[in-house]
Amino acid sequence: MTKSENTKNSSSIWGGRFEGGVSSVMERINASIAFDRELYRQDIMGSKAHADMLVKTGIISRADGEAITAGLTRIEGEIESGAFAFSAALEDIHMNIETRLAELTGDAAKRLHTARSRNDQVATDLRLWVRDAIDRISADIDALISSLLDQAERHADTVMPGYTHLQTAQPVTVGHHLMAYVEMLRRDHGRFADARLRMNESPLGAAALAGTSFPIDRQMTAKALGFDRPMRNSMDAVSDRDFAAEFLFAASLTAVHLSRLAEELVLWSSDRFGFITLSDEFSTGSSIMPQKRNPDAAELVRAKPGRITGALITLLTILKGLPMTYGKDLQEDKEPVFDAAEHLMIALAATTGMMRDLTFQPEAMGDALKHGFATATDLADWMVRVLNLPFRKAHHATGAIVALAEQKGLRLDELSLEDMQSVLPEITADALSVLTVDHSVASRMSEGGTAPAQVRTAIAKARQDRP
Repeated sequence: MTKSENTKNSSSIWGGRFEGGVSSVMERINASIAFDRELYRQDIMGSKAHADMLVKTGIISRADGEAITAGLTRIEGEIESGAFAFSAALEDIHMNIETRLAELTGDAAKRLHTARSRNDQVATDLRLWVRDAIDRISADIDALISSLLDQAERHADTVMPGYTHLQTAQPVTVGHHLMAYVEMLRRDHGRFADARLRMNESPLGAAALAGTSFPIDRQMTAKALGFDRPMRNSMDAVSDRDFAAEFLFAASLTAVHLSRLAEELVLWSSDRFGFITLSDEFSTGSSIMPQKRNPDAAELVRAKPGRITGALITLLTILKGLPMTYGKDLQEDKEPVFDAAEHLMIALAATTGMMRDLTFQPEAMGDALKHGFATATDLADWMVRVLNLPFRKAHHATGAIVALAEQKGLRLDELSLEDMQSVLPEITADALSVLTVDHSVASRMSEGGTAPAQVRTAIAKARQDRP
């Protein structure tokens, strides 16, 4: 682009105030069309609603309104077909569409920006985009919850080690373990729903920052765009990006939850655990080691919080210290939002696929429970219940019995009654019945516990309360 072309395009955007063109560096740093073209559907939707309102209030003629709407529909088709020519010299999606509209409709297009600014226009577009992203992500979370519920139901009775500090703690069921992630995801779904409810107000009509002297109907445009109401303060309307920050926080926490699950899939699929086998669709091989079967999908999901939480920090840093109302800094709000949404959706899809297709290995999980004295707490509880010992004394006696088993190289359920009585003479043969893992999980009947009956109740309730 020559300097004269640059001057011409700049003047057409900014009007008569500027006579000279901008430098090529200024054009590069100022233009956002490379990424904000993502907003084209929302921009066209908002422009149509604004045009309809201008007609209804008598601010523009019906003929101009019809020409604008027809032109916008044509432009949407051109963009979707790939025929639309985007120009960096026109800065952003708003001016690219408006300029093309003027080519199609002449002076009618030049009336569209009446009672509107790019400030309230972009704030509206981004709210609409984030709202759409929340709806897509919420559906993706629901799909992942479904795959987890299906696996939990299949394995409501399958026992596995439960861990604290990644050390064997107590026996749990696979179903119970998976239901913990269902609960996390239900909270994630709720956070997105809360954010959507709070952000569903329309900035359109706030204009640059002070509102407008034209007799517009903000209620009409808000309703047309599916918002609950117009925003109450015009300055807040153009400057607020809380909704984007809330979206990114909800996305970040969801990504962290997916990363925790992904880490367990990585561990469980390793040779040292062998608790699951991932399907070929979500595994890769090695370029040099033919025996390798790598959980790359899980590892990539595990990494996603890096860029998604980074997007949150990026936006918060942009917003920090901004004075009222609009600053060009806010042009930088879109890329982190777009990037985070894209990568959260692919992480959700990959996790859903892995959970749907993986195979649990009950035998390997059962073998793991032969180590680590997982039923030691059951023995201590028996002492409290049957011998009426204070729990701390029962805990101490059980610890001594565990040490004896470790010394002998035996599991707890392999110790003889005499061995146990050498530590605590009051122990009876009845104590031996609580030392199996099946008895342990079946006994955990407290609400929210790991007993298969409780797991099935939790699954049924989760299906009933699906978000």
